[in-house]
Amino acid sequence: MTGRVIGLVSRKWPPAMGGMETYAVRLSEALGAYGAIRDLVLPGRANGSPPTTLALLSWGLLTTLRLLLARGRFDAVLICDMAIWPMAVAAGGRKAIAAHGTDVAFGRRGGVRGRLYSWWLRLGASLTRDVPVVANSQATAALARDHGFSDVIVISLATDMRPPAPAPASHRSLLFAGRLVARKGCGWFIRNVLPHLPEDVTLRVAGTVWDEAEGEALASPRVMHLGALDSEALALEYASALAVIVPNIDVETAEIEGFGLVAVEAAAAGGIVLAAEHSGLVDAVIDGVTGHLLPPGDIDAWRAAVIEVAALTAEDRGTRQSVSRKAAAARFSWGRVAEETAEVLGLKAAP
Repeated sequence: MTGRVIGLVSRKWPPAMGGMETYAVRLSEALGAYGAIRDLVLPGRANGSPPTTLALLSWGLLTTLRLLLARGRFDAVLICDMAIWPMAVAAGGRKAIAAHGTDVAFGRRGGVRGRLYSWWLRLGASLTRDVPVVANSQATAALARDHGFSDVIVISLATDMRPPAPAPASHRSLLFAGRLVARKGCGWFIRNVLPHLPEDVTLRVAGTVWDEAEGEALASPRVMHLGALDSEALALEYASALAVIVPNIDVETAEIEGFGLVAVEAAAAGGIVLAAEHSGLVDAVIDGVTGHLLPPGDIDAWRAAVIEVAALTAEDRGTRQSVSRKAAAARFSWGRVAEETAEVLGLKAAP
């Protein structure tokens, strides 16, 4: 191990749950190959929810002070999301800011909060001109540039998901996994595509309801709501589903999918992925290899794709799953994410 010290700053940390928490933890572990890691993080609450506003503000002030006092002690610092860009101003040494999607897209929701947040990011862009931004997709990168950040590098995310053993038999149910919000398209699929599929094709939904209209769509007799699942149960669902659908659509708030980790997880677990060619999903799917990209909101295209998958022979299905698993494992690894992030920070792996 070299004598390098790497600071990792995140307000998203377990026991809180979510993609940004996973990113911070796994990258902290993987960056250990490049130096000693010092985590400056704000843990969530014991029940898995985010910390309180007071805890966030206190942590932000104390961490900023720690970074100011530690100038010269860190060889590199990674700030794990755009909302806390002032930490990059406080930190010394080489540094970078990570961008995930929601942390740059929040301003697109409009209203006073949205306008204030957009102003906050533009202020950050003007004060961190020499700090590179690591975006998880081309879509996220475009949003960062829209706010004035110029040095933006795309590094797609990774997953630890692995196929269940032994491999389960497939069935005639599709799977949707994720938060039930309008932009993820589950309600759209239930209302517009599912009725046009063969009657024996049903939909299983793994996730929690965040939007009332999405929750109402679950009342369809052809839908089974599984609720939130742990990673082991989710891997089994991915691998046994007829296909895993990721049908994101455009919404009035113009929110986007920053990356689309479900598409990567499903492919790594052995699922057959059908995803919308929408925002960050373009970077999360190797089209024709780890999944198939379809026009968002195109009912006929989605119906045809599901019917094509349903007609696969067991041999063809197994071949497609094997190719997808291998490609996902090779491309979407945390070692690769750490290597590319370390390069942005000017670090090389310890010999």
